[in-house]
Amino acid sequence: MDSIDKNRCSWPGQDPLYLNYHDTEWGVPVHDDQKLFEFLLLETFQTGLSWITILRKRENFRSAFDGFDYRKIARYDDKKFEELLSDSGIIRNKLKIKSAITNAQAFLRIQEEFGSFDRYI
Repeated sequence: MDSIDKNRCSWPGQDPLYLNYHDTEWGVPVHDDQKLFEFLLLETFQTGLSWITILRKRENFRSAFDGFDYRKIARYDDKKFEELLSDSGIIRNKLKIKSAITNAQAFLRIQEEFGSFDRYI
């Protein structure tokens, strides 16, 4: 057993994707607005599902949502919304997709008011 194993939680099991997330991201403070929005978007889609389901689709989400660029997402129109609804690589839930767009818009307003989302939280 190496030193990481001694400090590793049991919840990631043996799944390499989950283990990597546990060892490199989980519990690590984040202050970068781009990364914070990525997690906000992913957490939105995770509601009611397991986190490993979202991690397995993370790169699909990254592609579908323009690299988690909240500036672009805030400007998504009906055409893009419909495109996302037909993307089998992500969770195709109308309310979650809509909330990703409205969250991006709110994210920009928060940045405008507070200078950054990190400063706000």
